[in-house]
Amino acid sequence: MSSHHVVREKQEPALLVLGVDNFDEELLGQLLEWSPTVIATPQTAEKLDSLGIKIDWIITDDTSQVEQSDIKIMNSNGKSLPNAALEYLTGLEYPSVNIIADELTLDNYMPYADKINLVIFNRKKRIFPVAPGFSKWKPAGEVIAILSHVADLRSAGLKKIDEGCYETSYDGIFCLDFDAPFMFIAEDL
Repeated sequence: MSSHHVVREKQEPALLVLGVDNFDEELLGQLLEWSPTVIATPQTAEKLDSLGIKIDWIITDDTSQVEQSDIKIMNSNGKSLPNAALEYLTGLEYPSVNIIADELTLDNYMPYADKINLVIFNRKKRIFPVAPGFSKWKPAGEVIAILSHVADLRSAGLKKIDEGCYETSYDGIFCLDFDAPFMFIAEDL
């Protein structure tokens, strides 16, 4: 990559930080590598600030919690913080967002799965929505968790090891097909 490479706004996924208590700082550094738009809560802003990470927006309804003056405030208007941030990002036509969350409530993300490319990092898992006909290369023995209930799940290259939990059968491509617009899956980081 040339030293003259310019990253345009919205070219890189935005970063929504809802929790960082269980998140690897090295991976956080990788997500910040190309200076994405960073949105934090008042609680996560404090931790990010202590790490020297520049925050663009704090999402809150309580501006008294915001101590930094050079940060823009995103009012959540009584909505959940993930919903308010995702409405903001989709409204500005961001193509993708990485989300770091200590707690996972998929219902917060379902309405946006077809509007923005979502990747959620939660408890050493990478979680994302997939459409019917999804396929991906993985080495043998990798665990894939199906987090959504879908009708008529069909898979290739996977063997079921538990309810909602599958393992790749061999080095190669696994496939998922189902009768729904999308479903969420998780893989280990």
